[in-house]
Amino acid sequence: MQEVVDLSAMSLDTLPITSNLNLSIIRVLDISNNNLQVIPESLAARLLNMVVLDVHSNQLKTLPNSIGCLSKLKTLNVSGNHLQFFPKTIENCRSLEDLNANFNQLTTLPDTIGFELINLKKLSVNSNKLIYLPTSTSHLTDLRHLDVRLNRLRSLPDDLENLINLEILNISQNFHYLQTLPYSLGLLISLVELDISYNKITALPDSMGCLKRLRKLSVEGNPLVSPPPEVVEQGVQAIKKYMSEKMTGGHQNSPKKQSWIGKLKKYGTFNGSG
Repeated sequence: MQEVVDLSAMSLDTLPITSNLNLSIIRVLDISNNNLQVIPESLAARLLNMVVLDVHSNQLKTLPNSIGCLSKLKTLNVSGNHLQFFPKTIENCRSLEDLNANFNQLTTLPDTIGFELINLKKLSVNSNKLIYLPTSTSHLTDLRHLDVRLNRLRSLPDDLENLINLEILNISQNFHYLQTLPYSLGLLISLVELDISYNKITALPDSMGCLKRLRKLSVEGNPLVSPPPEVVEQGVQAIKKYMSEKMTGGHQNSPKKQSWIGKLKKYGTFNGSG
């Protein structure tokens, strides 16, 4: 039984797959590094047991709607193409754990992606043209790794606290587009690595003082005022200490900040007495 089919780097313009082939036995299909401009609808519809699909480094402008038939698909690599959007049917790929769409022309992600792709553990969409992430992104509770660097993000979703398993977040190099970070950043209880370098951020949210597991923080290339440069150069622990002290010292006067203190206590990330 031929479960793995490797047609990579063969200078293919079209796929040499005939109608009498039993495609349902294929579990891994690698058609990367070719010159493919389309994946036929009829092909995707017959790959019912596909677990890994690698089509990176082709000339694809769209994905077939029938990709939604791939209910067992766990890994999808479409990086290095010319995709401007995903078909809405991709939300039917509910087994998907790793989605790599780096180096495309994406301007949006499906609005309800976070409600449907609930098993997603890694989402890489760097080097695209994304202006925002759908609010549903914050419902990807299994997500471990989110890479959205080199886009045009203006903001992040407000309610990030649902991303309880997120360990690595890279939002660097959105340059002058990204100027603020949501207060809910401090509720990412599993966060270990955070890269916000090369944006236009002037102040880190005070809540970042509550990121207990944070070990690696990159903030260079921002016009930061809070924390000041002398704190930043001391490293991640000094930054966390500064933000924590700023939060406990200043939250009394702000009802909004008081509500966040309550949330932080609820999530067990903040021990301050206020």
